[in-house]
Amino acid sequence: MKVSTEISSASKLVGEEKAIELVAKAGFDAWDFSMFSMCKYDWNTRKLLENNHPLSKPDYLCFAKKLKKVADDNGIICNQSHAPFPLSCKDIRSYMKRAIECTAVVGGDVCVIHPDNDKSVKKNAKMFVELLDFAKDHGVRIATENMWNWDNKKDISSFAACSTSSSFVEHIDAVNDISFVACLDIGHAEMKGSGDGAANMIRALGHRLQALHIHDNDRHHDSHQIPLSMKIDFVPIVKALKDIGYSGYFTLEAGSYLNSFTADNCYTAIKDLYIAVRRLADMYEAL
Repeated sequence: MKVSTEISSASKLVGEEKAIELVAKAGFDAWDFSMFSMCKYDWNTRKLLENNHPLSKPDYLCFAKKLKKVADDNGIICNQSHAPFPLSCKDIRSYMKRAIECTAVVGGDVCVIHPDNDKSVKKNAKMFVELLDFAKDHGVRIATENMWNWDNKKDISSFAACSTSSSFVEHIDAVNDISFVACLDIGHAEMKGSGDGAANMIRALGHRLQALHIHDNDRHHDSHQIPLSMKIDFVPIVKALKDIGYSGYFTLEAGSYLNSFTADNCYTAIKDLYIAVRRLADMYEAL
């Protein structure tokens, strides 16, 4: 079982190129090209802000090619990517094809694109279908993931697109294309109030499940912490993955773990993450 991790959190400390180098040095088999810097979104005004990141510029593919060379030089591949969000913002939706192009340039197989949390299965399916031919032309599959909303009165997560097993399966089957698959976010699935448990969702998704976002939480908040540090029980989750014959990567999305680190000790955090996800991968292989 091969392991991967997102580079967005490390990139905030050392930049994308150095992040890829450190991920390779730590022992990861692959890196997840998280492209959140492509769009700078203000959650209060719900509008895009001015952005000087290379991914937001007209020569974005030059930057992607540069990252591919860094990865090649360090003997590591890109297994998947993550497009910007939220998809409720029309301006961000216009960047989805750019994200797919960048995924193809770095050699990624899957581009994770969020559903619109509050849209129906039919409307989300229409959005994904409109992107699929473009993705196929670039040799990229699209994966969507289970999301959540927040009920402020109850102080707990609530239903959103793909947050339950039935909603997730319905979204994938509505598109009905082998190039449209599921990326299960284990932390989201374990949040009380919205998800119905990662193991249950894994078994419901079955062959549809082709990618993962792995992290830990207190089963209440979306903590995105290092696995095996909080309250998620990974034993039944790994068992469920084994039972369905999951053959994708074990990909981390535990970016919050790096919040207490600096550029000087960023590598220590990345190595910690590698050790944690390798334990999960070894657990899978031992079954």
